[in-house]
Amino acid sequence: MNRKRLIVIAAIAALLIAAVTTRGFGLFGNDDDGSLTLYGNVDIREVDLGFRVGGRIESIVVEEGEKVKVGELLATLDSASLESRASLADAEISAAQANLTKLRNGNRAQDIAQARARLAAARISVTEAEKDYRRRARLVEPGAISRDLWDQTVAARDRARAQAAEAGAALSLLQAGARREDIAAAAAQVEAAKAQRTGAEVDLSDTRLFAQTSGTVVTRAQEPGAIVQPGATILTLSINKPMRVRAYIGEPDLTRISPGMAVEVLVDGNPRTYKGTIGYISPQAEFTPKSVETQDLRTDLVYRLRIIVADPDDALRQGQPVTVRVPDARLSRAQ
Repeated sequence: MNRKRLIVIAAIAALLIAAVTTRGFGLFGNDDDGSLTLYGNVDIREVDLGFRVGGRIESIVVEEGEKVKVGELLATLDSASLESRASLADAEISAAQANLTKLRNGNRAQDIAQARARLAAARISVTEAEKDYRRRARLVEPGAISRDLWDQTVAARDRARAQAAEAGAALSLLQAGARREDIAAAAAQVEAAKAQRTGAEVDLSDTRLFAQTSGTVVTRAQEPGAIVQPGATILTLSINKPMRVRAYIGEPDLTRISPGMAVEVLVDGNPRTYKGTIGYISPQAEFTPKSVETQDLRTDLVYRLRIIVADPDDALRQGQPVTVRVPDARLSRAQ
């Protein structure tokens, strides 16, 4: 056996020993104790926060890197114009309600009494006109009165009758009160005014931006004094809890895990071991993502996992690479 062959054999033996001691240079996830080791990153989850209404930013009370809690006030808009709109809506409600009350209560007794007096006066006028008509009817044929005077007498009688009929109809309307349709229309106006007030209240409340979830402010996109449109991003919030880890598992090891299994999450340089559970296993395979791929694994298919970390702290940062151990993983067919 020549020297060159001995060198080749020694090199192969060294590679085999290294592969065994490093579990395939870190590419194989199976541990000697039957547990399963996976790799991934802390999932980055962010939400852009903004106002539903537009306007001028009055204040932003948080800075980048600051932690916030659910319900905490983050920013406000100038609300003067919306407060004026709410006051106008209040006035419209009062006017519509007063009109509805007037229609429902009917006419005042004084108005009805006045209408009765007008009807009585109109009837007296009719009586006088009828007397003049009967008296002059005997004189028109002999020519004792002129034709013009007779025509005026007839017109006066007809006018008195019409005025009496009008006065009687007016009294009847006052006694009957408002129509059901008018009352319904007035009630609808009240509801429309209240709806406008509600809309003004909603818009007014939207001038105050609150945190909908606990997290960390990662971006302050605007500053006080800026005029912003509805929906424009004011702050970007990183969601800290629940903390999620995105990891990947190869197809051969897929049968070894299931949702609900306990896992341990480890981070380089951090002595703490975090506890978590497998919350989701993707039903679809995908190619190894660039963040965890190697030259040998470039074309391998993997499945994405979502792991919920039960006890995160400030040392576990979003986007950070992590190692995930599944101590209770089932044995693979090859084991």
